Amino acid sequence: MTSPRLSVLDLAPVPTGSTVGDALRCSLDLARQTERLGYNRFWVAEHHNMAGIASSSPAVLLAHLAMATSTIRLGSGGVMLPNHAPLAIAEQFGMLEALHLGRIDLGLGRAPGTDGMTARALRGNRLIESDDFSGRFAELISFFDGTFAPDHPYARISAVPGNGNKPAIWILGSSDFGAQFAGQRGLPFTFAHHFGTGGTEAALDAYRRSFMPSPTLIAPYSMIGVSVVCAETEEHARFLARASALGFLWLRQGRPSRMPTPEQARDYECSAAEAAFIDDRLERAVIGTPAQVRQQLDALVERHGVHELMITTSVHAHADRVASFEMLADEWSQAPAK
Repeated sequence: MTSPRLSVLDLAPVPTGSTVGDALRCSLDLARQTERLGYNRFWVAEHHNMAGIASSSPAVLLAHLAMATSTIRLGSGGVMLPNHAPLAIAEQFGMLEALHLGRIDLGLGRAPGTDGMTARALRGNRLIESDDFSGRFAELISFFDGTFAPDHPYARISAVPGNGNKPAIWILGSSDFGAQFAGQRGLPFTFAHHFGTGGTEAALDAYRRSFMPSPTLIAPYSMIGVSVVCAETEEHARFLARASALGFLWLRQGRPSRMPTPEQARDYECSAAEAAFIDDRLERAVIGTPAQVRQQLDALVERHGVHELMITTSVHAHADRVASFEMLADEWSQAPAK
């Protein structure tokens, strides 16, 4: 079996002791480094009202990254469609595509990427149901392609420079809805396996069963997000990974904060319930030496039959994050596929 491609999902994490500006500069460096290492894509996620994540505006960040790279594909993982007017997305990502032809991916998600009140503020106090995703998606594509019916209210609107500059469209999902939506429209699909909530196999099966060939794809193309921490020893990899797990615990407890240091995570006094949550979070990630990580990733590929793995690595120190991607790339290039 041929090894799938490796790509990168970056949340622009903001560690304790650093600034948002530091985090964004680290994202820029990581894009350059992973391009050098041969990774296929570099996507940034849309999250809001989270002190430890700086990637609230994918289009702005991608414009910055695109000017500093030349070959790696850049995209959103993703833009949360209910949060934005389709015309605005078409203009933003059409501009990116026009400037960087053939390098831009527009990954679209249905979730708000934040809490309910923040989502309402993003939408100008408008209440937009997630179930309107299909209609808003159709509107977005019509702005890109200029295919509104003559009697449509927006028929006379030209999304400049979106019209004629449509990026590659992806559908993101963490449930069967996104899988079936992507399949029915013949689009590539990526599942948020790194969320650790289960359902990966069921969603990918739903995607393949529902797939209809399109001008975009003649056969299904799938990718999964995977949380990975790679280090010289398994013990050190687990030491580094615990900080992100603790940060996620705090987020779930309604007290989001910047990522703690590995030492803070090691010394944090957990309740039994908190310890179980952290252990479960670590169990769902891929953590270890390069060879151990490769073995675990091979098992995921064999189980799920995906074409691409999108790696997200959240550790406190930027140097450790770069090193993790370097070790994985080196192992991936040398070890034969299982």
